Amino acid sequence: MDELVLTQDELANRCNQALLEITGKPGDMSSRTVRNLLNGTTRRPIGRTCAALERVFGCPVTDLGFSAPSFMQHPPEDPVRRRDFIVATTGTAVAAAPIGKQRRSVGMADVARASAGMNRLVEADDRQGGHRSLASAALEGRAKILELQQRNASESVRRALYALAAEYTTIAAWSCIDLRDLETAQLYLHESTTFAGLSQDTHTGMRVWINVAMLAYQRKDWPEQLAAAQAANASRAARRDPFFSSMGRVRLALAHSSLGDPQAAKRALGSAQETLRKAVEDERPRWTAFYGPAELNHLAAVILNHNGESAGAEAMAHRALAKMPEGFQRNRALATCQLALAQLRQDEPEQATATAATVFKIMDGAPLPGRIRTLIGDFHRDLLRLTPSTTYARDWADRMRGEWSQA
Repeated sequence: MDELVLTQDELANRCNQALLEITGKPGDMSSRTVRNLLNGTTRRPIGRTCAALERVFGCPVTDLGFSAPSFMQHPPEDPVRRRDFIVATTGTAVAAAPIGKQRRSVGMADVARASAGMNRLVEADDRQGGHRSLASAALEGRAKILELQQRNASESVRRALYALAAEYTTIAAWSCIDLRDLETAQLYLHESTTFAGLSQDTHTGMRVWINVAMLAYQRKDWPEQLAAAQAANASRAARRDPFFSSMGRVRLALAHSSLGDPQAAKRALGSAQETLRKAVEDERPRWTAFYGPAELNHLAAVILNHNGESAGAEAMAHRALAKMPEGFQRNRALATCQLALAQLRQDEPEQATATAATVFKIMDGAPLPGRIRTLIGDFHRDLLRLTPSTTYARDWADRMRGEWSQA
């Protein structure tokens, strides 16, 4: 019961459902029946109780600590433990699946293993950003989660599995956003929204809304970006934890900036900064590790660059890079792009070119994700428009051709 996270009432309900599957008639087990099994009052359950327990737990009742009726003894010489259940209430024999071939029930240990696999994908994304192999691995992980959903599981375990399905699907969607494959990303996010709703997990729902807002930003669908940011900001996770509240408010700031309302963007950004200062250290999902003062400063640089406040954007980008944790190569490269754009827009093209060139070093030979390629492309066009004939601009153009041909 601990492994499957079952209460006494839930186990009774699961046993009654198992009897319905076995006999065609629902059982009448209650929490009192389960309580008697747990406290030792019942040591030799009747046949139908044993049949239900074996179906729910996927093992003989003797493995659960009970004595089985003689007609349910499993011959040790039979490696697959074939047997017939004799249901006492009807007196009829019901063929059951061999124990060796029954699918094991799913518990929190399975959820923990699947979570570990998901966390490894998040770490890979932190380093390199989205790429095809990451999206494929995420979809493979989701397929395994959905297979686990077909097995016996408690309600809480089932919700946790749906949360993981949403997480894996969101990783696939996020990889597509990074790759600028926006149509596929939208398809995956629709699926992720469904899984998140079924999971009833507040943190998972928050993550999905943030990704919807980011996708809308990439698609230049400003009203949808604002609506998704408002949904994230109104979520239970944001209401309960200043950390998530800050995450939602900075998305509001980005949306207002996209809609051409710099004052509303500044107010929301200031609120995000103030709220993050109120957040306390706590155990949160692994995917949230990217967010903190460094990422908030990076997003502030994005907003200020968009608002035409290049000096402020440069300052925020420097702050972001000074505090960026190790291992976040993609985010460091993105903040560096914002720094280069801010310098270029302040008539410092040579310094900006030197800054932009470090992006390739930061990514350490890994293919540039689509979002970084877009920002570097923007920088390239602006540089050649402003100073097409300088030596550093020509050297940059040569390097760009080389880097793009390797991507």
